[in-house]
Amino acid sequence: MTMRAPSRRHHLLLRAGAVAPAMGRWRTAFLDSVQDPLVMMQLFDRMPQVVFSVKDRAGRYVSISSACAERCGLARTSDAIGLTAHDLFPRHMADRYVRQDERVFITGRPIRDNLDLTLFPDRTQGWCLTDKVPLCDRQGAVVGLACLSQDLGEPVRAGLIDGAFAAVIDHIQEHFAETLRIPQLARLAGVSVAQFDRRMRAIFGISAIQFLIKTRIESVARALADSDAAIATVALDAGFCDQSALSRQFKRCTGLSPREYRQLIRSAHDVAEVG
Repeated sequence: MTMRAPSRRHHLLLRAGAVAPAMGRWRTAFLDSVQDPLVMMQLFDRMPQVVFSVKDRAGRYVSISSACAERCGLARTSDAIGLTAHDLFPRHMADRYVRQDERVFITGRPIRDNLDLTLFPDRTQGWCLTDKVPLCDRQGAVVGLACLSQDLGEPVRAGLIDGAFAAVIDHIQEHFAETLRIPQLARLAGVSVAQFDRRMRAIFGISAIQFLIKTRIESVARALADSDAAIATVALDAGFCDQSALSRQFKRCTGLSPREYRQLIRSAHDVAEVG
């Protein structure tokens, strides 16, 4: 029987496992040597359409970017330290931010591509795309989060975003594992299928069906990294009809099979843990 030579991807996966201890020690030593990791937030000060912040588990701001301070009427970014969203934003905005934060704190999972109301630099209300990721201590407990929001100026000026459309995006992100049909989603948004797809492309850069697939793939990636569930179970839980359907779509999006991705991400996790 002819034996196939190991693929380059196979060699990379083996190497990732072999170098994990050394890379883990190097990475830990480097990060420990940085005097103030938050100095990297200065990079966001060069991006006036982007708001960045770090909060602790109680929702208190640890640090905010200059754009955030300006929009909240603060003279200095340090003035936000210890304050909460309800101290800085209108109540209806702050209530939504707090609900999102609690979801991150409870689940330990990131929030991606949320459509949120925000304050623009002129203090008028507009829409932004928000991502939130949990921050964990060395024991793995969630102690806070980091938030990045990007203004959606052009789609707002074009009238492409309203409360109904934002509610549909929330619906997709909360019910992606169910059978969702684009005509049904368009009706919920109060627009035609063509208008709904144009809005999705203008805001997210992808079609409505691609956004749904992306949301499902992100859920699968988290499950592969965080659980030992069988891949067939992960597929069904994310809304795929079976493991084969997931494997085809996952490899198309990531270049890896679900099993290869799980192996690679766990090798990377070992790097972070070692040291």
